[in-house]
Amino acid sequence: MKARLVRIGNSRGVRLPKPLIEEAGLTDEVEVRVRGGALIILSAPRPRSGWAEAAKQMRQRGKDRLLEEPTPTRFDDEDWKW
Repeated sequence: MKARLVRIGNSRGVRLPKPLIEEAGLTDEVEVRVRGGALIILSAPRPRSGWAEAAKQMRQRGKDRLLEEPTPTRFDDEDWKW
């Protein structure tokens, strides 16, 4: 498929047809890279994606423990009441 570069201020852009955007699973934010003279457009990684599943797996393996014991503070001793 051929496309033309269009002026956008001092930059240039390419209009992507909706079917291509949907097929690639692109959202409003993308990551653009250059490899071997080609532009690669990728979905931008979402922070913390996959964390919920990783936490479930850690729980199943019994690995979801604190690395260190909690350190009591003066608040714990004097101010905290159940």
